[in-house]
Amino acid sequence: MNTPFTSVLCCLAFVCTFSGCHAQYDAPESSHSADSLKTSSWCGVLSPDAYRVLREQGTEPRFSGEFWLHDEDGVYVCMGCGSQLFDSGAKFKSNSGWPSFYEPTAATGVGTHLDMSHGMRRMEVVCNACGGHLGHVFEDGPPPTGLRYCINSVALDFVPRDSIDAKLATVEPAE
Repeated sequence: MNTPFTSVLCCLAFVCTFSGCHAQYDAPESSHSADSLKTSSWCGVLSPDAYRVLREQGTEPRFSGEFWLHDEDGVYVCMGCGSQLFDSGAKFKSNSGWPSFYEPTAATGVGTHLDMSHGMRRMEVVCNACGGHLGHVFEDGPPPTGLRYCINSVALDFVPRDSIDAKLATVEPAE
């Protein structure tokens, strides 16, 4: 018995189910000061590629990012809010096609939570200041931690060591 009422009810159930999942996935598990920004505000701050990665949990293609072979001395900061995330001293060549680090600059700079997307079980890495998706962390890295923080280049900006104080003093969170 296929009535218009049944069809509408099925469509409504489908839409409600998936819009609820989307809203739940977008909400980070920890508190983020810049997370209250509306989508239009983030779109005005970030490039389309950075928005797709940082705000929609996207991934840039392997070997395409600006920083996967980058080896200058300095600090990698969040493209969304400017928070310090990784030091170049913790960067290593993993041959994964993305910048890889064995530890963040401070445990409070990044957060992790379980990511079950795409049929995989991974630990997502997010910026604790703005909630932006950075990449994933795996347990196949080098000593001393054995971890590999595999991070999207487009989620990062780089500050050379000799200009860290001046640059980071002027960084304001995205609004």
